[in-house]
Amino acid sequence: MPHSPDEDRTTVVDLPAGRLRGATERGVAVFRAVPYAAPPVGDLRWRPAQPHAGWSGTRDATVDGPSAPQMYVEGGDPVLGGHGSPPFGEDCLTLNVWTPAADGARRPVLVWIHGGGFVSGSGSLPGYSGETFARDGDLVVVSINYRIGPLGYLYTGEQGEQGEQSESGNPWLSDQLAALRWVKENIASFGGDPDLITVAGQSGGAVSTAALAGHPETQGLIRRVILQSPPFGLDLPGPDASLERTATYLELAGAKDLAELRTLPWQELIGAAGGLFARTMRWGYWPTPFLPVVDGVTLRTHPAQALLDGAAADIDVMIGWTREEANFGFALDEGYAAATRKQVTDRIAETFGSEAAAEVYAAYERTRPGARPADVLMDLITDELFRVPAVRLAEARAAAGNPVWAYQFDLPTPAYEGRLGAAHCFELPFVFDNFDQWTHAPFLAGLAPAVRDGLAYAMHRAWISFVRTGDPNHPDLPHWQPYDTGRRTTMRFDSVVTALDDLAGASRLLHGPSRPSGHPTAPLI
Repeated sequence: MPHSPDEDRTTVVDLPAGRLRGATERGVAVFRAVPYAAPPVGDLRWRPAQPHAGWSGTRDATVDGPSAPQMYVEGGDPVLGGHGSPPFGEDCLTLNVWTPAADGARRPVLVWIHGGGFVSGSGSLPGYSGETFARDGDLVVVSINYRIGPLGYLYTGEQGEQGEQSESGNPWLSDQLAALRWVKENIASFGGDPDLITVAGQSGGAVSTAALAGHPETQGLIRRVILQSPPFGLDLPGPDASLERTATYLELAGAKDLAELRTLPWQELIGAAGGLFARTMRWGYWPTPFLPVVDGVTLRTHPAQALLDGAAADIDVMIGWTREEANFGFALDEGYAAATRKQVTDRIAETFGSEAAAEVYAAYERTRPGARPADVLMDLITDELFRVPAVRLAEARAAAGNPVWAYQFDLPTPAYEGRLGAAHCFELPFVFDNFDQWTHAPFLAGLAPAVRDGLAYAMHRAWISFVRTGDPNHPDLPHWQPYDTGRRTTMRFDSVVTALDDLAGASRLLHGPSRPSGHPTAPLI
């Protein structure tokens, strides 16, 4: 179909790499599957992202490209209904751009990094569409695809010249750095301001966001970050522990070394990842077969710590969690539903010690009257992985006089007789305010439309305000104070939105100051 001159002005963009033709979707210009780095195939597997060679002629940017290879089950999971769907392929280092107009308006830019436990997800998922943010907030929105699972997180330990370690650790991070450089260099052509970039992410994407904010290559590039449910309680492995896991993965893949691994189809690499899940699972812990590696080269410290040091200290930060994060992974598991008090007390002892375990169990029971052992366990995991580390980050930044805004998402879903509560990921459709793109997600079943839409409006507009100004307040939100070590103001997003003092106080006091974990790469906050 021929394009009109008016359409060309908004959907055709000339970049140094070549010309792009996008499309207009519901009044927003969209450019899909735009390459930001060379395909990481062949010898480039597990190498840092390399520049893209560009293209001749006009590249069609109207259709999503392949998502990063990942495990896939037809019909999805019982909570999200799936977090990535075919086509998959290694030629996945692309991004999508939504803009009100590809002009010279220099709008604030929002870069979204999807989560997914470091093994699933895509920047092309309909639920992560930047359309609502672009239209409602007059923003330019970018979502990125990057390597995940074994292709993004397998640590190779390869050596460079003279025996020095090459910068080949954490391929996922090299991808995201390349994408940010692309945004800095190209976003003005889409109507964005390269000097006003906010990076936001959820779960594993929030860990990425923090890692980027504290990376030497991004100093002065990122103005603000939004950290949704970051699992900062994860102890990230160093090189030695990572190489042990890599050896296990090689065994599962049936390969003797990395050279042989590079010859295998990606489908076999993903299949072997399933075996690593089984080998690394521990009762009472969130499964994480692949993790960022604190290798001292590509990632020098735990991402949470990086937000307290150097240039990252001056970045505007908004951080939050859901009230029942861990219910996402445990509430529908019949095995955990049958957990006994002794099992959970023993699990508590691994964190608090055997002498304190019974007392800690009782403290969790008091905060949730009628709690089953499984409920105590899920609250413990929520605190360990998400809530308490996020509060410690807020406390540390506030004590240093740096800006931070804290929130807790409290609205429980009626789905599954309410067993999920306010689970991990449940805030996402509210933040994006695009429920029509989440119709596949079982966790939205039964929500009252009036409550759903009112809360979504409050959250969506708060995120827009923060991206634009560094302050999430807007006229339809109770006044939201920055977090400080006096009042500890935290915004509670529920059917009634309320700013409360020290909302996470019970968890903060129970877990006390950061305990030495004995792990050299545990967060120090």
